[in-house]
Amino acid sequence: MLGGERLADPYPYFAHMLAEHPVHWNERYRAWFLHKHADVLWALRNPAFSSDRVRPVYETHLSEEKRAARAPTFDVLRHWMVFLDPPEHTRLRKLVMPAFSPKRVATWRPRVEQVVKETLAGLEGRERFDFVTDFAYPIPAIVVAELIGVPAQDRDLFKKWSDDILTLVFGAQGEPGRRELAQQGLVELTGYLRDLVAKIRRDPGDDVISSLVTAHDVEPPLDDQEIIATCALLVFGGHETTTNLIANGTRQLLRHPEQWRLLREEPERITTAVEELLRFDGPSRLEQRLLAEDVELRGKTLRKGDNVFLVQSAANRDPEVFDRPHELDITRQPNNHVAFGFGVHHCLGNFLARLEAQVAIPAVLDALPDLALDGPEEWHTTMMSRGMKRMPVRRGAVS
Repeated sequence: MLGGERLADPYPYFAHMLAEHPVHWNERYRAWFLHKHADVLWALRNPAFSSDRVRPVYETHLSEEKRAARAPTFDVLRHWMVFLDPPEHTRLRKLVMPAFSPKRVATWRPRVEQVVKETLAGLEGRERFDFVTDFAYPIPAIVVAELIGVPAQDRDLFKKWSDDILTLVFGAQGEPGRRELAQQGLVELTGYLRDLVAKIRRDPGDDVISSLVTAHDVEPPLDDQEIIATCALLVFGGHETTTNLIANGTRQLLRHPEQWRLLREEPERITTAVEELLRFDGPSRLEQRLLAEDVELRGKTLRKGDNVFLVQSAANRDPEVFDRPHELDITRQPNNHVAFGFGVHHCLGNFLARLEAQVAIPAVLDALPDLALDGPEEWHTTMMSRGMKRMPVRRGAVS
């Protein structure tokens, strides 16, 4: 599915699959791939498509020797709400949802604006820089660290651990030693968080970790392992999606200069612009599910126990839903994309990601109107996320 030109531009392949093989069994991955918008939306709503996919693999598909070797990974991932179904998923999600509600996120706008301003100030005088490392990553990393209760100055540690972990969680088949690297990253991250949770328990504040350690209205109460695992998920997921959104979105605006100019001239279009950037080249390529029962779809039987990949990047360019699906149009309305998923597992941080993109992207257009791409990007080789390791840019282009 990935590799070569498809890694940088998978959309011609997805268009072909949409037209010719909307429900496709891929022998290499031993999984079904659903490409149509209607099918992806149906699956995201359907409890037969289970998110509980870590535990079954660990308990039934691994030898005793492999289970022992991977136990440290499983001990963390089995508590991640993204790998749980209700009611366990509901129990964990309701504790952190208030921190990511639209009302609470709106109060963070002044701080996001300040972080964006400070990050841009650090780029003054630099003709060339890496957009991911120097701009798209630091902003969400600082914001989510402060929101969760993690020292923002440790964000370089989080970046290393997250890069190690994503090769496993988002699927990067063929990368040597990815399981061992991810496990080491998880062990180091959870060790760091264990010490931090103990410190916050002694002196709680107004942050997510404090709300978790002081929660008394959930049954059964969270134990330390669940708290630490949930914090690890928030640290890992809290910046990855937004980094990709800001970087991918800016890249596409640079590749479509008429849209870049339109947004500069009419910055009030930023809300619809971000939704279109999410649709056109969003931060998540696909989501994975495990079938809890047999289902019939478009004349094919998908069996209980089968893996299923819901290809959001294809669904978001489905011509049955979107007019001119392969054109970037920041004025597009309505825009029923599934970039953040749907249903009970709808991305918890979607409001925060939208806010950060709505602040960061116009700031770039305003401060760096002569920005241009400066050579080939380096993409993460993961199946599920759509993001870059590096995006070289330069100043001095004709605006």
